[in-house]
Amino acid sequence: MADVEWHHWSLTPAAPPPPLAGAGASLRQVQLAAGTVAARHAHEHEQFLLVVAGGGTLQCQAGEVPLLPGTVIRLAAGAWHSAMFTEATVLLEVNLKP
Repeated sequence: MADVEWHHWSLTPAAPPPPLAGAGASLRQVQLAAGTVAARHAHEHEQFLLVVAGGGTLQCQAGEVPLLPGTVIRLAAGAWHSAMFTEATVLLEVNLKP
């Protein structure tokens, strides 16, 4: 499996995304103001992100990924990433503890 995967999911009720499951998982909503910058970093755990609203760009080893509503990203443990949010953004974040 690649260290970083991203997909665009429809957010309409008629086409809900498939579930993301994992042992020891945490789920949280993150609200970010336009202009927020997340400096390059990595986590000791696997992480999934779903862009619910807003947007920006993510930098990672896969290159530049546009962050648009419906974008889903999987970051493996240790995968570096940074982000710039050009709009007020809402993310759903799932962290899978090792």
